[in-house]
Amino acid sequence: MTRNIGISVDPPKTECNDHLCPFHGTLSVRGKIIEGKIVSSKAPKMVVIQREHPKMIVKFKRYARSQSKIHAYKPSCIDVKEGDRVMTAECKPISKSISFVVLEVLS
Repeated sequence: MTRNIGISVDPPKTECNDHLCPFHGTLSVRGKIIEGKIVSSKAPKMVVIQREHPKMIVKFKRYARSQSKIHAYKPSCIDVKEGDRVMTAECKPISKSISFVVLEVLS
């Protein structure tokens, strides 16, 4: 049984026993929602997501493309691979560098 996390996303089709899963466990999501592309998925329960955003350069009054990487927790019920676009949400700090969790895979 999946629980309502308060964000309109499709819940995963498979069940898991992960207590850090927002759908099947007790992890609550709050704060920022970020979309990005998975750059690395070598760790078993963590992915590195790269997001691009415009950055204003005041001197030239133009925008430049900027990118940043975030680390996100990957629940066992969500299958992702490198190159996928995903939606992540902020959660409590899980480790030193992980404060986001993967919610769904976008097309």
